[in-house]
Amino acid sequence: MAVREYSRFIRESLRKPGRVGAIAPSGPRLANRMVQWIDWETVDTVVEYGPGTGVFTSEILKSKRPESRFFAVELHSEFANALNEQYPDVTIIEDSVANIEAICQQQGVAQIDAIISGLPWAAFSDQDQTVYLDAMMKVLKPGGQLVTFAYLSGMVLPAAQRFRAKLNRYFGKVEVSPTVWLNFPPAFVYRCWR
Repeated sequence: MAVREYSRFIRESLRKPGRVGAIAPSGPRLANRMVQWIDWETVDTVVEYGPGTGVFTSEILKSKRPESRFFAVELHSEFANALNEQYPDVTIIEDSVANIEAICQQQGVAQIDAIISGLPWAAFSDQDQTVYLDAMMKVLKPGGQLVTFAYLSGMVLPAAQRFRAKLNRYFGKVEVSPTVWLNFPPAFVYRCWR
């Protein structure tokens, strides 16, 4: 990651710690683990939630089929602007994922096959977690996948435990990857099927 992206991440983290929800940007090994868990041959539409500095965006672009639809939803204008510069061929929508149904309508997308999320779920209130998951269920097709991650150290937090329990309620099947120890901080990946 370039110094400019790292400093942008630190600046946003300090300005909005509860919304950025991390002490460092995700690393390439975590990004690789995230995209490895998608069956790209079956994905016609993929959406990235909270791309931040774009580490997952880069891996998605390397992995998806050329004809697959891809867009990202980023709430922070500084990140969204930087992503638009870095990835001019990717549609970056500056909005909340709570509005994903309207965003999909604007994009001409009926249903999403896969969502790759960099959102800080453990930093969200119970209400926010529910709002975002409810909105997701309106557009994620049956059999569709959510791939997201959590920090190992964060699992002691009530919000992280609550989110894990919600995943089991919202999704028919949830898998957890081995820990990605070479990420800072160490993290693991959730793979969820609707």
